[in-house]
Amino acid sequence: MGYQGDRFRERITRELLCDAVALSARIAVWEAQRVAVVAEVERRCTREDHGFASTKGWLSSVTVVSPGAAGRIVELGAGLAEHPAVAEAFDAGRIAFEHALLIVRFCTKPPKGMPAEALPGCVAALLAAADGPLARTDGVRTAIAKLEAIFESDDQPASEDTDRNELYVSKTLNGRVAIRGDVDAVTGEMLLTALSKYSAPQPASEGTPDARAPRQRRADGLTQLLSMLLAFGDLGVEGGERPHLSVHVHARDLGQDRREEYARRTQPADNTDTHPADPGDPADVADLSDLAEVRGIAWSPWMGPLTINTARLLGCDANVTAIILDEHGAPLSVGRTHRTITRAQRTALAARDGGCAFPGCGATAAWCEGHHIRHWADGGPTDLDNLVLLCGTHHRLLHTTDWEVTIGRNRHPVFTPPASVDTARQPIRPRRRRRPFARSSRSGGVRSGSEPAV
Repeated sequence: MGYQGDRFRERITRELLCDAVALSARIAVWEAQRVAVVAEVERRCTREDHGFASTKGWLSSVTVVSPGAAGRIVELGAGLAEHPAVAEAFDAGRIAFEHALLIVRFCTKPPKGMPAEALPGCVAALLAAADGPLARTDGVRTAIAKLEAIFESDDQPASEDTDRNELYVSKTLNGRVAIRGDVDAVTGEMLLTALSKYSAPQPASEGTPDARAPRQRRADGLTQLLSMLLAFGDLGVEGGERPHLSVHVHARDLGQDRREEYARRTQPADNTDTHPADPGDPADVADLSDLAEVRGIAWSPWMGPLTINTARLLGCDANVTAIILDEHGAPLSVGRTHRTITRAQRTALAARDGGCAFPGCGATAAWCEGHHIRHWADGGPTDLDNLVLLCGTHHRLLHTTDWEVTIGRNRHPVFTPPASVDTARQPIRPRRRRRPFARSSRSGGVRSGSEPAV
């Protein structure tokens, strides 16, 4: 249904409002149907049926549903199967997806002091709080908190129950990070005590009050705490290395004044070729999956693109590791004499793959393992052209299913799905975060050749 041009303008306000309400009601019904269908997929199908390690991974790979949303759909479907009263309200469109999920989570992990016979009454109370268009998430959470207080056990109050601790850290669409959590009182005390010094108001020397809101001061304090911890704290080992900030950037970009570079790029040269580019030339047609592979940006394993200025700031006090790249931006061989992957090879794999190379996976390099494409026992060398970085789940998937991985002509991994996923078995090039790479261009770009990145 499209309201374009004159047709849109001719519709009266009441009809538009009614259409919006009707469409929302239909979407709620379709959402309930999707949850039910995905729940059946979770119950019936195995990795041999859909070719993925989990229903969540399958759903987020074959649709535009994000991995987080796919996980919530699977979670709600499983919970509704155990609690028919909640399922009935959700299927009828009386409660929202988010509210149904909150109620299911309460039922799955009820207060320790609540007897089993009290659950139906609690569910009825929560459904009443979640029912109808005027229900709000805060109201449902308040109802849950009241029930938890009523059934608080004598053993340990909910405020001190570490089993309830949760922390969500997720990237947002605009490249930032959203943090949401629920921790016990002791952990909260430690956090607030640690933040106190660095989040206090800081008036100017002439007495002007600190203009930052409390939320801004807390965020600034957290930044200072993390900087101090990474600089001086003993955090143990992760992925074969001690935690540290890693940034991949071309050495020439790291040392160049970006203002001079910008001026050079924006000022047309006398011999600039003004002829239109050949639209069939791959050097002129942007590959949207590789927008990060351009001059003038850096790349971090967790967050992806960073500005060169930020990379230069971090590089003022950093250990620099050189990785020599070929003309395709793939690291050159760094050794092949060992069965196990060396630290240098892990660093090079992280620079090439950016983390788990499996299509659709976002696992960072610290959580990944090196996989021999041709097994070591079969004569496969421990060389970059025979290695790919995979998380534990997808490493097992490669060994237990018909998924295949090869190294393409550009020396990057290419995955081929089993026939159960794609009958044509069309190869898939991973579309994920990548480190900077200078792409050849007719508009003044510089071809990379073999050069170091840090």
